Amino acid sequence: MSKVEDFLTANEEQEIIEAIRDAEKNTSGEIRIHIEKELKVDAFERAMEVFHFLKMDNTKLQNGVLIYVAVDDKTFVIYGDKGINDVVPPNFWDSTKNVMQFHFKANRFKQGLIEGVLKAGKQLEQHFPWVHGDINELPDEISKG
Repeated sequence: MSKVEDFLTANEEQEIIEAIRDAEKNTSGEIRIHIEKELKVDAFERAMEVFHFLKMDNTKLQNGVLIYVAVDDKTFVIYGDKGINDVVPPNFWDSTKNVMQFHFKANRFKQGLIEGVLKAGKQLEQHFPWVHGDINELPDEISKG
């Protein structure tokens, strides 16, 4: 499996988008997923580039979370903006990554992404609850590079 288009089916993508909407409905936080074929730089560095490219660093409360996946390199990064990183427990992203990795190793990519999204959403909800007037600042669809 090397093509980004083959990583998830259209139905799986829709289920993940629904999970993003579900995760965001009780928080002002924003969650995005970006999938691309391969890395040309360090995974964390690339996730930071994508985070800025998707304008995730423009959220009012700095509470955006990016799940970046490089299909051919079999790697992924969870990148949270300053606002969320300042309030979650120190091992939070590791525990989220472990849950996702468990599913990824069994080729259950959709399930891994959904569980990662929902876990991030719970933390966002705890620290950045939705209040009247909050708007969805970023699109929910999966971006591809």
